[in-house]
Amino acid sequence: MPNVLIRGIDAEVLQALKGRAKAHNRSLQAELKVVLERAARGSASQFRQAAERLSATLPGPLGDSTELVREDRDR
Repeated sequence: MPNVLIRGIDAEVLQALKGRAKAHNRSLQAELKVVLERAARGSASQFRQAAERLSATLPGPLGDSTELVREDRDR
């Protein structure tokens, strides 16, 4: 299996990654492998699902703005 070397990682980012690895009971290398695999396999549908979950947590209408624009024009 090929190897990758990443240089110049910010110290805070490295500490955060180490914290993630510890929280998941993995080595830093194993955690980085999981992070990279997930990032490489991310799909548009996964992004859409995440956006919909985030949208559900926000107040106000965030869907189709057609009716809002129509109401504004009718004023």
